[in-house]
Amino acid sequence: MKPFQQVARSLALAATASLALNAPAAPAPVVQSRYAVTERVTLHYLESGHGDGTPVILLHGYTETSRMWRPLMAGLGDGRTVIAPDLPGEGDSGIPADGYDKATMARDIHALVHKLGYRKVNLVGHDIGLMVAYAYAAQYPDEVQSVTLMDAFLPGVGDWQKVWLLRDKWHFNFYGETPLKLVQGRERIYLEHFWNDFAANPEHSVSEADRRYYAASYARPGRMRAGFEYFHAFPQDAETFARFARTPLTMPMLVLGGEKASGSFLITQATLIDTRVQGVIVKGAGHWLMEEAPEQTIPAITRFIDQVSPVQRSLRIAPAHPERTPLSRKQA
Repeated sequence: MKPFQQVARSLALAATASLALNAPAAPAPVVQSRYAVTERVTLHYLESGHGDGTPVILLHGYTETSRMWRPLMAGLGDGRTVIAPDLPGEGDSGIPADGYDKATMARDIHALVHKLGYRKVNLVGHDIGLMVAYAYAAQYPDEVQSVTLMDAFLPGVGDWQKVWLLRDKWHFNFYGETPLKLVQGRERIYLEHFWNDFAANPEHSVSEADRRYYAASYARPGRMRAGFEYFHAFPQDAETFARFARTPLTMPMLVLGGEKASGSFLITQATLIDTRVQGVIVKGAGHWLMEEAPEQTIPAITRFIDQVSPVQRSLRIAPAHPERTPLSRKQA
């Protein structure tokens, strides 16, 4: 190659590198608020991202709604669709009269997935949501590419009674008319127990804005009763999960445990239900992994899903003045 050609090539490569380094970051995917009517219940869900990658289904836990996943949705939505439903009975989803065992709730989420035209999915669940995610994977193993379980436990699997009987688990038996009357009008006081006592540090747990939002959401008619029913169904869940565990899953499974919460307990349980488990202890975190340690939690989940479900990411240049999406109550 002649000297002037080498210089020209070097200048071109340098210009390309400069453009790549100085290009505006791709805008975060817009999050849309949507509804789907399934056979048993109408489900509200948040949706973002697009592409041919296997969709990701995010399942929230108790005291929260699909809102908890918004920071993670931004990291997952380039090259795939990300869907975060409100579980039956909470958020803006319908309130079934019964069926709060996790196998039934998993069938509701499965109906949503098929309603939206998808078959195979990646599942991510926190708290009650991880129980629904496991029940989904156990019932539809051929339709699940990967599972991520985040800090809680699986009723009926291994020595699960050690969690059931631990201090501060009185709320497992707190349901019925008297508890409902005691909590009515004091929903935030009740929910603060979870946000504070299950955190490594209450000052770095669920934010004040989110606490106001969730307290108002759970105070709406029927929502607190539905949440109590999640716990009321644990004995039934234990029987079902013990049966599911007889047939171990074989898809990749990531398990995240808060160092100051479930620790390695859920990881140990996961090895009893799946043959391909990766365990991660989130350092310094309590139960609220997304809120207490997002800098550890979000990259761990995105790396895992990108590895087991790679996507072709597009190089997108942000517009000079990107549109802002208004945040309505139903989008929050």
